[in-house]
Amino acid sequence: MDLKKEIKLSDLVRRPATKTQGGAKPSGGGAPGKRQPKQEIVGLKIGASQIAASRVVNNGGAPKLVQLARVPLEPGVVVAGEVRDIPALASALVELFRTNKLPRRGVRLGIATNRIGVRSFELEGIEDERQLANAILFRAYEELSIPADEAVLDYRVVSEGVNEAGQRSRRVVVAAAYRDSIDRYVAACEEAGIEVAAVDLEAFALLRAVAPAAARDEQAAVVALTIGHDRTTLAISDGVTCDFTRVLEWGGANLEDAIARDLGLTGAEARQLKLALDLGDDASDGDDPRLGRARATLAHELQTLARELLASLRFYQSQTGSLAVSTVLITGGTTNLRGLAEELERLTRVRVRRADPLAGVQIADTLGIRDDLASLAVAIGLGIEA
Repeated sequence: MDLKKEIKLSDLVRRPATKTQGGAKPSGGGAPGKRQPKQEIVGLKIGASQIAASRVVNNGGAPKLVQLARVPLEPGVVVAGEVRDIPALASALVELFRTNKLPRRGVRLGIATNRIGVRSFELEGIEDERQLANAILFRAYEELSIPADEAVLDYRVVSEGVNEAGQRSRRVVVAAAYRDSIDRYVAACEEAGIEVAAVDLEAFALLRAVAPAAARDEQAAVVALTIGHDRTTLAISDGVTCDFTRVLEWGGANLEDAIARDLGLTGAEARQLKLALDLGDDASDGDDPRLGRARATLAHELQTLARELLASLRFYQSQTGSLAVSTVLITGGTTNLRGLAEELERLTRVRVRRADPLAGVQIADTLGIRDDLASLAVAIGLGIEA
């Protein structure tokens, strides 16, 4: 399979800051004293309830966020990370890009479904580059169980060394996704006149946004969670490479559905009630008895997310070379629910903190103040050069 002739998951695996692969120039490289051209990336995050985009200037120094945009998306267009209605998605994309005057080239698209796999492994004793590539592909299909004719795959050699026998040893991270999932996103973009330059995992973009390398603890894993409308994406990194990612079929819609079901409300009423309560403070309920019932419903529903999170953390820590987990950083629109971080911490007994979606970027003076940054974290990370 000739990866160079196909749309690849080309930014899925982060390169170490001090090394490059395949003879490529380091980011920001070039002749001393010469000003390097600005590289703008439009990060495009397509969710179940909205489409979000960022425009980030990457110029060798700290990335600068210069624009954010979002439009709502009708229910059923994208479900569980899969495109169900290509023309409807294309129409929404046209509105987003036209209204906000976003560049239609240099777009990096994020994806997050359970049909994506990421694995890391060691390969030893292989010197020839062609043999290495064949060995990686063979191991990747073996590890990820995705048929070769249905997969889009990419890999990076993220570290090299010498083993005890004096053989060359490489650590490789591989990411693969089903081709049909990506093809439907790309088809919608093409119909909207948008040129997709790269496809990225939302999990990796999340790490770039909320956990820049300078802020990382080398003794503990970086754990980030973005809780969206119908999905929650978990990413765990050693500070350089994403070692584990999982997409949970759980999101803010589960909370609203639970309230609507238990209290006999419409979806809109349940949404308003959810935003009105504080999970950790019943003193703010006033005379509305529904708030107390809704709080109990949400606390019960959050146990599902807590169980899934703990199971994922245990699986990660069962792997060789895993690091300790000290803090879980959470973001996504659902984290606007007051008291959510504290309740997850109580349920998991792991330290939980709200992430800063702007941790990985400088901010342009023209950007202004926004109260929806949590729901834009992945879009911001997609605009940051890997």
